Amino acid sequence: MVALEVLQIEAGQMKNFAYLVFCGETRKAVVVDPSLAPQAVLEVAREHQLKIVGLLNTHGHQDHIAGNGEILAAFKMPHWGHPLDLPTADQQLFEGTEVVVGKGRIRVMHTPGHTPGSVVLQTGAGLITGDTLFVGRCGRADLPGSDVDQLYESLQRLKGLEHSLKVYPGHDYGARPISTIGDEMVENEFLGAVDRASFIRLRMT
Repeated sequence: MVALEVLQIEAGQMKNFAYLVFCGETRKAVVVDPSLAPQAVLEVAREHQLKIVGLLNTHGHQDHIAGNGEILAAFKMPHWGHPLDLPTADQQLFEGTEVVVGKGRIRVMHTPGHTPGSVVLQTGAGLITGDTLFVGRCGRADLPGSDVDQLYESLQRLKGLEHSLKVYPGHDYGARPISTIGDEMVENEFLGAVDRASFIRLRMT
């Protein structure tokens, strides 16, 4: 199985990141969260001579899906999303779903909390974490559909992953655009919360 590569793209006025995940051998790619700058995503795909074969969303908030229509109009390809957030998506993302990209695969983790249908996408050596985990922070849990207990459980799962995994967040909110699980274990106070009650106090105040 080929390791997939990740391109991070600045995507709009809300400090969003969009991503292109691609197979270096076949040049096939999927777009993740085109957000507020779909033209920037398409331009990077052209520069790297990538063939876009799918669109995935980490969750259904408007700042992440606003560019979906333009991307989908440009290519005949499937749209993937979790049904709790994106019930009209062509293909459903669930825990353990694998999306084939060229000779590689993206594996899905269902990480509810920020939204009911939030997912994290493991590309091999990296995690595209949407609004579940940021560099130095985590997603909000005070929005309609959010659940702070579920967010705590989702972050506990991420803490159990390989510390070398790169973290590719949904927004540029941290000291750097890319981190690792190991660095976040040390530097991120939300991952460092000693128990559920401590996390809830920190997240909800």
